Amino acid sequence: MRTLRDCFGQDVRLTDERLAHILEHPEMKEMGAEVERALLKPQLVRRSRSDAAVRLFYEFHAGTLVGDKWLCVVVKYVKSGAFVVTAYLTDKPKSGEDLWPEK
Repeated sequence: MRTLRDCFGQDVRLTDERLAHILEHPEMKEMGAEVERALLKPQLVRRSRSDAAVRLFYEFHAGTLVGDKWLCVVVKYVKSGAFVVTAYLTDKPKSGEDLWPEK
């Protein structure tokens, strides 16, 4: 298990099982380092509309295996700490409350 830091200064757990699950998708195979960078220096963070305890960290990547895409790292924040749920590439960020950059 790795402990990463997000742009808000909080520790985020990334288990070996979650990382393996993320990287088993062919388009995500080379994106391991980008997951950590998206947490620490995202271009955009939004609160999930379906779960207020979840934040979506976005970073744009030109020229991925599937074209120009946004990397989305999904993090859940609970009393015992924060952890990565998953990460994936998407065409555009989901709608929701903007949390980063701070205004």
